[in-house]
Amino acid sequence: MKPTIKIDFVSDIACPWCAVGLGNLNKAIDLLKDKAIFEVHFRPFELNPNMPKGGQDVIEHLTEKYGLSAEQVKANQANIRAKALEAGFEFHPEGRKRVYNTFDAHRLLYWTMKEGDLQKQAALKNELLKTYFCLAISLDDQNNVLDAVTRAGLDRVRAQEVLANNEFAKEVRDEEATYTNAGISSVPSIIMNDQYLLQGAQPPDSFVNAFEQLIQKN
Repeated sequence: MKPTIKIDFVSDIACPWCAVGLGNLNKAIDLLKDKAIFEVHFRPFELNPNMPKGGQDVIEHLTEKYGLSAEQVKANQANIRAKALEAGFEFHPEGRKRVYNTFDAHRLLYWTMKEGDLQKQAALKNELLKTYFCLAISLDDQNNVLDAVTRAGLDRVRAQEVLANNEFAKEVRDEEATYTNAGISSVPSIIMNDQYLLQGAQPPDSFVNAFEQLIQKN
Protein backbone atom coordinates (compact mmCIF):
# COMPACT_ATOMS: atom_id res chain seq x y z
CA MET A 1 0.00 0.00 0.00
CA LYS A 2 1.28 3.45 -0.91
CA PRO A 3 1.91 5.81 2.02
CA THR A 4 -0.04 9.06 2.28
CA ILE A 5 1.91 12.29 2.59
CA LYS A 6 -0.10 15.21 3.96
CA ILE A 7 1.08 18.62 2.81
CA ASP A 8 -0.06 21.90 4.34
CA PHE A 9 0.88 24.61 1.84
CA VAL A 10 0.76 27.86 3.79
CA SER A 11 0.69 30.71 1.30
CA ASP A 12 -0.91 33.87 -0.03
CA ILE A 13 -2.41 34.67 -3.42
CA ALA A 14 -0.39 37.91 -3.40
CA CYS A 15 2.94 36.05 -3.08
CA PRO A 16 4.73 35.40 -6.41
CA TRP A 17 7.16 32.97 -4.80
CA CYS A 18 4.15 30.96 -3.63
CA ALA A 19 3.21 30.40 -7.27
CA VAL A 20 6.78 29.31 -8.03
CA GLY A 21 6.81 27.00 -5.02
CA LEU A 22 3.45 25.50 -5.93
CA GLY A 23 4.51 24.81 -9.50
CA ASN A 24 7.67 23.11 -8.30
CA LEU A 25 5.74 21.14 -5.67
CA ASN A 26 3.37 19.87 -8.35
CA LYS A 27 6.31 18.77 -10.50
CA ALA A 28 7.73 16.77 -7.58
CA ILE A 29 4.36 15.19 -6.81
CA ASP A 30 3.97 14.19 -10.45
CA LEU A 31 7.36 12.46 -10.35
CA LEU A 32 6.47 10.46 -7.23
CA LYS A 33 2.73 9.86 -7.71
CA ASP A 34 3.33 6.12 -8.21
CA LYS A 35 5.12 5.87 -4.86
CA ALA A 36 2.80 7.83 -2.56
CA ILE A 37 -0.58 9.49 -2.22
CA PHE A 38 -0.27 13.25 -1.76
CA GLU A 39 -2.92 15.28 0.07
CA VAL A 40 -2.30 19.00 -0.43
CA HIS A 41 -4.21 21.39 1.83
CA PHE A 42 -3.96 25.12 1.08
CA ARG A 43 -3.71 27.14 4.27
CA PRO A 44 -4.20 30.92 4.56
CA PHE A 45 -1.54 33.53 5.18
CA GLU A 46 -1.95 37.24 4.44
CA LEU A 47 1.10 39.28 3.49
CA ASN A 48 -0.92 42.49 3.63
CA PRO A 49 -3.86 41.95 6.00
CA ASN A 50 -4.38 45.69 6.49
CA MET A 51 -4.36 46.62 2.81
CA PRO A 52 -7.40 48.84 2.16
CA LYS A 53 -9.84 48.47 -0.71
CA GLY A 54 -8.24 49.63 -3.94
CA GLY A 55 -4.85 48.28 -2.98
CA GLN A 56 -1.51 50.01 -3.56
CA ASP A 57 0.73 50.45 -6.58
CA VAL A 58 3.06 47.45 -6.59
CA ILE A 59 6.30 49.37 -7.17
CA GLU A 60 5.39 51.87 -4.45
CA HIS A 61 4.48 49.04 -2.09
CA LEU A 62 7.65 46.99 -2.64
CA THR A 63 10.03 49.96 -2.47
CA GLU A 64 8.43 51.01 0.82
CA LYS A 65 8.33 47.50 2.27
CA TYR A 66 11.85 46.38 1.38
CA GLY A 67 13.74 49.67 1.03
CA LEU A 68 14.64 48.94 -2.58
CA SER A 69 14.82 51.25 -5.56
CA ALA A 70 12.25 50.95 -8.34
CA GLU A 71 15.00 49.55 -10.59
CA GLN A 72 15.85 46.87 -8.04
CA VAL A 73 12.18 45.91 -7.71
CA LYS A 74 11.84 45.59 -11.49
CA ALA A 75 14.98 43.44 -11.68
CA ASN A 76 13.63 41.20 -8.93
CA GLN A 77 10.32 40.92 -10.75
CA ALA A 78 12.08 39.85 -13.95
CA ASN A 79 13.89 37.13 -12.00
CA ILE A 80 10.65 35.92 -10.44
CA ARG A 81 8.95 35.85 -13.86
CA ALA A 82 11.71 33.59 -15.16
CA LYS A 83 11.43 31.25 -12.16
CA ALA A 84 7.63 31.22 -12.45
CA LEU A 85 7.81 30.25 -16.12
CA GLU A 86 10.04 27.29 -15.24
CA ALA A 87 7.46 26.29 -12.63
CA GLY A 88 4.55 26.47 -15.08
CA PHE A 89 3.13 29.96 -14.50
CA GLU A 90 3.46 32.49 -17.32
CA PHE A 91 3.37 35.78 -15.41
CA HIS A 92 2.19 38.90 -17.23
CA PRO A 93 5.22 40.53 -18.94
CA GLU A 94 4.42 43.91 -17.37
CA GLY A 95 3.83 42.40 -13.94
CA ARG A 96 0.94 42.88 -11.57
CA LYS A 97 -0.20 46.46 -11.22
CA ARG A 98 -1.29 46.70 -7.60
CA VAL A 99 -1.13 44.82 -4.31
CA TYR A 100 -4.51 43.81 -2.86
CA ASN A 101 -6.05 42.40 0.28
CA THR A 102 -6.56 38.66 -0.24
CA PHE A 103 -8.90 37.72 2.60
CA ASP A 104 -11.86 37.04 0.32
CA ALA A 105 -9.74 34.72 -1.81
CA HIS A 106 -8.81 32.76 1.30
CA ARG A 107 -12.47 32.49 2.29
CA LEU A 108 -13.27 30.99 -1.10
CA LEU A 109 -10.39 28.54 -0.82
CA TYR A 110 -11.70 27.46 2.57
CA TRP A 111 -15.19 27.05 1.06
CA THR A 112 -13.91 24.76 -1.71
CA MET A 113 -12.19 22.54 0.85
CA LYS A 114 -15.18 22.53 3.21
CA GLU A 115 -17.97 21.95 0.67
CA GLY A 116 -15.94 20.38 -2.11
CA ASP A 117 -12.63 18.53 -1.96
CA LEU A 118 -8.88 19.07 -2.15
CA GLN A 119 -8.82 18.76 -5.95
CA LYS A 120 -11.36 21.58 -6.26
CA GLN A 121 -9.39 23.67 -3.80
CA ALA A 122 -6.22 23.12 -5.84
CA ALA A 123 -8.03 24.12 -9.04
CA LEU A 124 -9.24 27.37 -7.47
CA LYS A 125 -5.83 28.15 -5.97
CA ASN A 126 -4.29 27.76 -9.41
CA GLU A 127 -6.86 30.02 -11.05
CA LEU A 128 -6.60 32.72 -8.38
CA LEU A 129 -2.82 32.83 -8.81
CA LYS A 130 -3.31 33.08 -12.57
CA THR A 131 -5.82 35.91 -12.08
CA TYR A 132 -3.34 37.95 -10.10
CA PHE A 133 -0.01 37.15 -11.72
CA CYS A 134 -0.75 35.92 -15.25
CA LEU A 135 -3.75 38.07 -16.14
CA ALA A 136 -2.52 40.80 -13.77
CA ILE A 137 -6.04 42.04 -13.02
CA SER A 138 -7.66 43.33 -9.85
CA LEU A 139 -8.51 41.01 -6.98
CA ASP A 140 -10.76 43.77 -5.63
CA ASP A 141 -13.08 43.32 -8.61
CA GLN A 142 -15.40 40.53 -7.50
CA ASN A 143 -16.16 39.55 -11.10
CA ASN A 144 -12.48 38.72 -11.65
CA VAL A 145 -12.48 36.47 -8.60
CA LEU A 146 -15.74 34.83 -9.65
CA ASP A 147 -14.33 34.27 -13.14
CA ALA A 148 -11.53 32.30 -11.47
CA VAL A 149 -14.21 30.26 -9.67
CA THR A 150 -15.90 29.55 -13.01
CA ARG A 151 -12.61 28.56 -14.70
CA ALA A 152 -11.96 26.16 -11.82
CA GLY A 153 -15.29 24.44 -12.58
CA LEU A 154 -16.92 25.56 -9.34
CA ASP A 155 -20.35 26.96 -8.47
CA ARG A 156 -20.23 30.69 -9.23
CA VAL A 157 -23.59 31.41 -7.55
CA ARG A 158 -22.56 29.68 -4.34
CA ALA A 159 -19.22 31.50 -4.39
CA GLN A 160 -21.07 34.79 -4.73
CA GLU A 161 -23.14 33.88 -1.66
CA VAL A 162 -19.99 33.09 0.31
CA LEU A 163 -18.52 36.48 -0.56
CA ALA A 164 -21.73 38.42 0.09
CA ASN A 165 -22.42 36.83 3.47
CA ASN A 166 -18.84 36.94 4.79
CA GLU A 167 -18.94 33.16 5.23
CA PHE A 168 -15.93 31.30 6.64
CA ALA A 169 -14.33 34.52 7.92
CA LYS A 170 -13.87 33.13 11.43
CA GLU A 171 -12.52 29.82 10.15
CA VAL A 172 -9.92 31.57 8.01
CA ARG A 173 -8.89 33.88 10.86
CA ASP A 174 -8.52 30.85 13.13
CA GLU A 175 -6.34 29.04 10.60
CA GLU A 176 -4.20 32.12 10.05
CA ALA A 177 -3.68 32.39 13.80
CA THR A 178 -2.77 28.71 14.03
CA TYR A 179 0.13 29.10 11.63
CA THR A 180 1.37 32.47 12.83
CA ASN A 181 1.30 31.16 16.42
CA ALA A 182 3.32 28.16 15.22
CA GLY A 183 6.02 30.56 14.06
CA ILE A 184 5.22 30.85 10.37
CA SER A 185 6.20 34.38 9.32
CA SER A 186 7.07 33.94 5.65
CA VAL A 187 5.56 32.05 2.74
CA PRO A 188 5.45 29.67 1.10
CA SER A 189 5.85 27.37 4.09
CA ILE A 190 5.30 23.70 3.39
CA ILE A 191 4.53 21.41 6.32
CA MET A 192 4.74 17.67 5.66
CA ASN A 193 2.88 15.15 7.80
CA ASP A 194 2.40 17.80 10.52
CA GLN A 195 6.09 17.41 11.43
CA TYR A 196 8.55 18.60 8.79
CA LEU A 197 8.91 22.11 7.41
CA LEU A 198 10.29 23.39 4.12
CA GLN A 199 10.28 27.14 3.52
CA GLY A 200 10.57 29.21 0.39
CA ALA A 201 10.08 28.42 -3.28
CA GLN A 202 12.09 25.21 -3.24
CA PRO A 203 13.17 23.62 -6.54
CA PRO A 204 11.49 20.33 -7.50
CA ASP A 205 14.53 18.30 -6.42
CA SER A 206 14.27 19.56 -2.85
CA PHE A 207 10.66 18.41 -2.64
CA VAL A 208 11.52 15.06 -4.24
CA ASN A 209 14.32 14.45 -1.73
CA ALA A 210 12.08 15.33 1.21
CA PHE A 211 9.25 13.12 -0.05
CA GLU A 212 11.54 10.18 -0.73
CA GLN A 213 12.79 10.33 2.86
CA LEU A 214 9.20 10.27 4.12
CA ILE A 215 8.35 7.36 1.82
CA GLN A 216 11.30 5.38 3.14
CA LYS A 217 10.08 5.85 6.71
CA ASN A 218 6.82 4.06 5.93
